[in-house]
Amino acid sequence: MDIVIHHNPDCSNSRNVLRLIRDAGYEPVVVEYLKTGWTREQLQALFAAAELTPYSAMRKERSPAKELGLLEDNVTADQILDQMLLHPSLVNRPIVACKNGVALCRPPERVLDLLDSWPSGPWSKEDGTLLIDADGNRVSEHP
Repeated sequence: MDIVIHHNPDCSNSRNVLRLIRDAGYEPVVVEYLKTGWTREQLQALFAAAELTPYSAMRKERSPAKELGLLEDNVTADQILDQMLLHPSLVNRPIVACKNGVALCRPPERVLDLLDSWPSGPWSKEDGTLLIDADGNRVSEHP
């Protein structure tokens, strides 16, 4: 299965998703979007496929969103997209695309919904949070 991950190596969520994909036996195409940037068409297609709006896909914390005035009520989707092109870090991550769909994988376990096979369990995130138990079952977010 071809998988593309729009990845930021400095983000623990993104690193967890990439490791989870690889541990499941896939070698994804890794797009470091902070280096490559975005095109308007690319963002529009990803957001449409993931059923996101520019606002819902925008990173609101630890980004220039507030300073750019993008959290105001009167901001349009086109204005947000324009700023995402200028400031790629405004796009929340990681976004994963494959034959099973496109998703903003926050929290990282959302990527499990896209994969045909999962890593062997137990599997934990960097912080030690268990996502897949020893029997290969997804661990509930709310035990």
